[in-house]
Amino acid sequence: MKKAVFYHAGCPVCVSEEQEMLNLIDGNKVEVEIGHLGDVKSRLPEAENSGVKSVPALVLDNGHVLHINYGAGIADLK
Repeated sequence: MKKAVFYHAGCPVCVSEEQEMLNLIDGNKVEVEIGHLGDVKSRLPEAENSGVKSVPALVLDNGHVLHINYGAGIADLK
């Protein structure tokens, strides 16, 4: 099973994108972990080390980062 992490900050844009992403990949054998950086600030270094520059973003298990929309930069969340 493939795995991905969807990082976001909890803003309305991010929450909307989370739902769209989950609906899109539902049933496609992809496990998606949600990294809510607004609630769990301790995951910021993890997201940054994964190549996330802004949220919402989806990090695929092959290391590719998909920056979906611009809600907030990582620096803004620190």
